Amino acid sequence: MGIQTEIKKRVAEKREDILQFMRDICAIPSMDSLIGPVGERIQAEMRKLGYDEVRFDKMGNTLGRIGNGPKVIVYDSHIDTVGIGDREQWKWDPFIGKEENGFFYARGACDEKGSTPGMVYGLAIARDLGLLDGYTVYYFGNMEEWCDGIAPNAFVEVDPKVKPDFVVIGEPTKMNIYRGHKGRIELKITATGRSAHAAVHYTGDNAVYKMISIINLIRELDRRFRFGMGRHPILGNGSIAVTDVAARTNSINAVPNQFTIFIDRRITLNEPHDEVINLIKGLIPDYLQKEIIVEELFYDTPSYTGFVFPLNKYFPAWLQEESHPLVQAGLKSIEDLWGETRPLGTWDFSTNGTYWAGKAGIPSIGFGPGDEMTAHTVIENVCLEDVVNAAAFYAYLPAKLKEILNQ
Repeated sequence: MGIQTEIKKRVAEKREDILQFMRDICAIPSMDSLIGPVGERIQAEMRKLGYDEVRFDKMGNTLGRIGNGPKVIVYDSHIDTVGIGDREQWKWDPFIGKEENGFFYARGACDEKGSTPGMVYGLAIARDLGLLDGYTVYYFGNMEEWCDGIAPNAFVEVDPKVKPDFVVIGEPTKMNIYRGHKGRIELKITATGRSAHAAVHYTGDNAVYKMISIINLIRELDRRFRFGMGRHPILGNGSIAVTDVAARTNSINAVPNQFTIFIDRRITLNEPHDEVINLIKGLIPDYLQKEIIVEELFYDTPSYTGFVFPLNKYFPAWLQEESHPLVQAGLKSIEDLWGETRPLGTWDFSTNGTYWAGKAGIPSIGFGPGDEMTAHTVIENVCLEDVVNAAAFYAYLPAKLKEILNQ
């Protein structure tokens, strides 16, 4: 019996445990980065499976470690979710969810709690089969939704102060290997004016009116991106969007003396940080340069444990080379397990890869159940069969990677 067959046999034996584990963690709300309770449930499962170390880190993320080998692999799965929005739009309980036609519908099922059961069980199966010799492997259940990459940054620099050799990101990939995505920068643009009573508004300087031309230029810039300006051959087009606004006014009968718009700017590998910022600043006429200011956003919100890790909200694009051993190990793992050749892909959205690969230069790939198109929607779902099968991939990958590295 080949090792692939044995892995799939053991995964099949744990099928119901894997699926119940997923239902359990989806049923625990973990919005707004409040990941303590769901972390406790995940830790209980890892202790049951005999992990060598199980704990929270200083930020409140969940760590599970197996082994003490020289090569370090991290399996990254964020266990926080976005909110549920308007409860009336859900046709079922967003946390208890529902099962229908082989799919499980719940908040977080796709983004990204669906990868955690496979990772936790897959690593335990790999250990039991002797496939982790020479490795230290971590399951890392973290917060990601409010600031991409902050958790892995703390993993490397604060606790446990480990820089992995390889990372596998469990964001949804439709069970294919993904190797990168666009980056992004979060900005705010603030126009200042002069307040006046609305009855004599012309004696003031309306900050809202001052911003109108800038908003129109941003919309035109996005149109140019969609028509190919700065297009990357693999990562595709950059983009820019106004995502929020805030006005400061003395009353609804007064001219606003400040108006701020917030910008999500998606960037590709051929768009350096400073050029991105200067392009936005260039939309502002010279005579308004002192009255309309562009600033990068900064994240310093404490985690639920009170831990603060301040950083700019700049998240680089990244793209792992197709020829890299980790990418090839991922592709060949799929071939060995299921006899299929599947296409490489990239995400449209952003992941913790902005830090792992984008900032720290750590080789990374993505593999997980689910289709990102359902993430953050009221029909968020994941294929149950894929949740189970993912465990076989996570179990087999370290052995395949070792084989390729030793060639």
